[in-house]
Amino acid sequence: MKTLIIGYGNMGQTYANSFVSSRFIAPSDITVLTRSDIGEKTLFSIDKNNFHKTPSKSIFDVDIIIVAVKPQDFSLLANEIKPFIRKEHLILSVMAGVTLKSIQEKLGCDKVVRSMPNIPTQIGLGMTVFCASPTVDRKELFIIQNLINTTGKSIYIDKEQMLNATTAVSGSGPAYVFYFMNAMIQSAIDLGFSKSEAEFLVSQTFIGAVQLQNRSDLSHVEWIKKVASKGGTTEAALKVFDYNSIEVAIKSGVEAANKRAEELGNKKSRFQNRDS
Repeated sequence: MKTLIIGYGNMGQTYANSFVSSRFIAPSDITVLTRSDIGEKTLFSIDKNNFHKTPSKSIFDVDIIIVAVKPQDFSLLANEIKPFIRKEHLILSVMAGVTLKSIQEKLGCDKVVRSMPNIPTQIGLGMTVFCASPTVDRKELFIIQNLINTTGKSIYIDKEQMLNATTAVSGSGPAYVFYFMNAMIQSAIDLGFSKSEAEFLVSQTFIGAVQLQNRSDLSHVEWIKKVASKGGTTEAALKVFDYNSIEVAIKSGVEAANKRAEELGNKKSRFQNRDS
């Protein structure tokens, strides 16, 4: 299955690495179109001759095209590559805020999949949500999901607008986790642990808690009850969290992220329409 990756930043390199390391696509079947010098970037066994700076008919002799450029660069890119796009091409976009319709119109193509990955895709533990235009059939969706799953896990959704909610939950989610971890680390330091001890203590606690929940049929609420014995230390902490409405604050934060994702999506949409 021949694949063209357009853009060789973080996501472009992530996909190249994942495809090759999982042996899902052979390095010889991966072509990269990038305007930047490869320099010290990792090639992941892909031949240097498979890297190109300018589009041409020969490099578009592929089955799947992955568009991994910045959203603001898409309009210019579309003008450059549209002459080489064929109806049978299957397009996978990782551009935030660029709609299926906009991609179809600007590239003159039919089969488009739009995805929203998060940063742990870089280590094969990502969460990606994706949707597709009606012209993408089940077999093609299966192929795309297998490609995406080389970077972690994925969920297919029917409603494209739910990608904004994806951004607010899983896209921004790692930062929420780091925020809570950092607060715990600072607390551990205040209690007398060294910085390295505090970081190790908190990191392993998160890893263990997540794995414990993943390997059990118990809900998060049930696990909280198991850890928080009546009159104990955990209950004392949870009472403070409840008093300070931590759960409400987290929900409000996710809602704010969703609202901002919608605003940014609308701005990009207006810009793209104006630029058409």
